[in-house]
Amino acid sequence: MADHKSALKRIRQSAVRRERNRYYGRTMRHAVRDFRALTDAGEAEAKLPELSKLLDKMATKGRIHKNKAANLKSSLAHFAASLKQA
Repeated sequence: MADHKSALKRIRQSAVRRERNRYYGRTMRHAVRDFRALTDAGEAEAKLPELSKLLDKMATKGRIHKNKAANLKSSLAHFAASLKQA
């Protein structure tokens, strides 16, 4: 176990940040899963901007890579468009 005050503080900070990152990751995954479960095109079109904003925020904060956010947004937009066509 660490003896230095700074090391103890770093351990506490790491634990808090890990929990926060896990919460946001779980929230993002659930939002994507719920979006992909939609069957109504109008509802999907309404929720897409909110989900895109969430993904952008996750990428900006460094919780996910910016390319992952872009890939998710693209695939979700394609999904919404396919609902509109059907």
